[in-house]
Amino acid sequence: MKYDLVIFDLDGTLLDTVEDLRGALNHALAEAGYPEKTKDEMKLIIGGGVYNHVVKALPAGTDKSIVDSVFASFKAYYDAHCNVTTAPFPGIPGLLAALKAAGLKVAVNSNKLDANSRELIAAHFPALVDMAIGDREGVPRKPAPDSAFEIMAALGAKPERTLYVGDGDADLLTAANAGTDAAWVSWGYRRESDLKALDIPRRFDTADDLADYILG
Repeated sequence: MKYDLVIFDLDGTLLDTVEDLRGALNHALAEAGYPEKTKDEMKLIIGGGVYNHVVKALPAGTDKSIVDSVFASFKAYYDAHCNVTTAPFPGIPGLLAALKAAGLKVAVNSNKLDANSRELIAAHFPALVDMAIGDREGVPRKPAPDSAFEIMAALGAKPERTLYVGDGDADLLTAANAGTDAAWVSWGYRRESDLKALDIPRRFDTADDLADYILG
């Protein structure tokens, strides 16, 4: 096999988290007197870390004190409701199980807060993920490669033997910055048109197609 390690994005790649994120954001927005977001709007907001979800949902130039207040409300609500409707995308549990059975290491690198990332992985993929890293204070978020480097070092994998899988521009850029191969999945929250001029070296439309590529 070409790879020893596969690093996955979480939101929009392994898990469909959009409605739980939207529920928390809309709760915080309504509490502060701002209009709620639709599901399609939420899909475009996701990415860049949860604080940036709030920044993007509020009018440009909103005072930081208001952003911080809305974020605090969002975080408190999401901490208590992060796994209400969240579920794996079709075929994902089988994909992860097949990778593990073949002896590959599986990791998650997310811009979701670290505690939420670990809670959801433990709930949906017990024993299927070797290492998971979410957003942590003092560590640059994707597309910075810091967490990808940390994962590769901990799991003993080299960049040239690692595949980075995600649905967003931050994932493709993280792969480039970390020196790994990249795979883009079309079932997530970004369309090809959202990725602007970024190169998509490998596109996959189903988890089975991705499994065939990795294990073939």
